[in-house]
Amino acid sequence: MRILAIESSCDESAAAVLDSREGLLAHELFSQVELHRIYGGVVPELASRDHVQRLLPLVKAALAEAKTDPAQLDGIAYTAGPGLIGALLSGAALARSLAYAWKLPTVGVHHLEGHLLAPLLEPNPPAFPHLALLVSGGHTMLIEARGVGDYTLLGQTRDDAAGEAFDKSAKLLGLPYPGGPELARLAAQGRTGRFEFPRPMLDRPGLEFSFSGLKTAVLNAVRAIGEATDIDKADIARALQEAVVDTLVGKCVRALEQTGLDALVVSGGVSANLRLRERLDQAAARRGARVYYPRLEFCTDNAAMIAVAGVARLEAGERDGLRIAARAQWPLETLQPPKNSLQIQDTSTTS
Repeated sequence: MRILAIESSCDESAAAVLDSREGLLAHELFSQVELHRIYGGVVPELASRDHVQRLLPLVKAALAEAKTDPAQLDGIAYTAGPGLIGALLSGAALARSLAYAWKLPTVGVHHLEGHLLAPLLEPNPPAFPHLALLVSGGHTMLIEARGVGDYTLLGQTRDDAAGEAFDKSAKLLGLPYPGGPELARLAAQGRTGRFEFPRPMLDRPGLEFSFSGLKTAVLNAVRAIGEATDIDKADIARALQEAVVDTLVGKCVRALEQTGLDALVVSGGVSANLRLRERLDQAAARRGARVYYPRLEFCTDNAAMIAVAGVARLEAGERDGLRIAARAQWPLETLQPPKNSLQIQDTSTTS
């Protein structure tokens, strides 16, 4: 099966072509970072308008790169939620319109399921069942994944997610949007030990997270310094990153022990953090477990991951009706597994 996939849940416009036998044939992406940077965050109306302009050219570019005519497609997948409703509707409307014109079936994909399945694009994908740490946008979740669509939520954040702690703290330090990557770069220059921030909820049982207190700790540190120098900011960034990483690693180790699983998948934007990867690899190795990540370009929002979930569901016979569907809120645990499982080897030449 060969499908076209469209992603437009927030501030990235993307299109991809995936073949279930040949792998990823093309993926195109346009980031709106420069558009939103002057506002310090995503402006939903601007995001929606930009998707309208960018998506169709990206679709054309992906089909051309994949040397695929619409007549060679077997279906179209699109992100149906969760996300910004205007942005989602931009992609959903395009996907449904193309499907109607080309007489193709469509399926709406859960954005977080796309992140969970992104490592299936790698040459050595993880087998099911496995533990998954999803750290994407406003989500920090530990999930037991028994198969495509078969997920049990083990724990999640009670307030701010890890990514939000990074982004909000970056803003307090005067770093440009998007704050998470900027804070990680600054942390690499910082010194260990000058600041000590809490490791939220590591001192109690369970797999829940809470990161709102870290933002407050950073705010108090900045206020105590007064006029922070670049060295001060780097030291704060280093301490914050270590606190977040310690918390995520500690909870993952606890979840591996509780479930008895020996494979951990880490996906979402924060999974690109190199310090987090280093510490998780070390912790897993001590337990005889293995950690799987998507390559860096597939950590943030992209259409290739939507294509993986789309192929799995279209091959299982799932189909959307003619109604254009999008959901700003869509609990992951409401998903149902398709009839068939999926393993994909990446033969992409567009990486």
